[in-house]
Amino acid sequence: MDSGLILLVFLALLFAWGLNRVRRAMRLGPVGYAGVVIVFVIVMLLLWGQTFR
Repeated sequence: MDSGLILLVFLALLFAWGLNRVRRAMRLGPVGYAGVVIVFVIVMLLLWGQTFR
């Protein structure tokens, strides 16, 4: 596997753990939670795609 991809997976797990704590504190509903996760996935894919240029 690509080392950059491993780093992105690690960052995604760290982000999910942090987001879960923030979601409990801010009382985000499932729609808000899904929106934040979708935005994060899109940003990570864009950053990962930049490494191929």
